[in-house]
Amino acid sequence: MVDNKRYFKENSDIHNINTRTKSNLHQPIANLSKYQKGAYYSGIKVYNSLPTWIKDLSADRKQSGHALKSFLYSHPFYTLDEYFKKCNKH
Repeated sequence: MVDNKRYFKENSDIHNINTRTKSNLHQPIANLSKYQKGAYYSGIKVYNSLPTWIKDLSADRKQSGHALKSFLYSHPFYTLDEYFKKCNKH
């Protein structure tokens, strides 16, 4: 996601309203579960659920990689559902 961020739009690109999720990637509307399980849609969902301090480091690939690795080592998730439950609490 960090290397290919230019292929995604942020919420601030879609609207000019200053919201707390303005720096999240814009998630398109999807009705098909096959599309929702795909890499594009799921990647956006996983990225948006990351803690803000990791997303803020996304401009520097090396730092964001170290921060993500540290986060995942300290929080061993076994399923995506477990990841989303933990990350959406913050």
